[in-house]
Amino acid sequence: MTKRIGTNRRKSRSILTLPKKEKGRVPVSRVVQRFKAGDKVILNAHPSFHGGLYHMRFHGKTGIVKSECGACCNVQIKDGKKTKILVVHPVHLRRT
Repeated sequence: MTKRIGTNRRKSRSILTLPKKEKGRVPVSRVVQRFKAGDKVILNAHPSFHGGLYHMRFHGKTGIVKSECGACCNVQIKDGKKTKILVVHPVHLRRT
């Protein structure tokens, strides 16, 4: 059996690349945005901010905010038939 090479960010260059005009600092409005329980959100990673980032297999999925946990949000998503809860920083979330 061969050993898997790489980490969970393997093959994610196109996902974690911003257009040239958007590179640089993270917009403050995205850092301080707040979500209430029941809000629908889209998981959209911001590559300049590494904290509170989810696994790349969940990129682009929609979920529901269940609660806040410190600075992060608990987001419930459906992965096949299972429901999973991810701890995600609000920088990586957008309202639908």
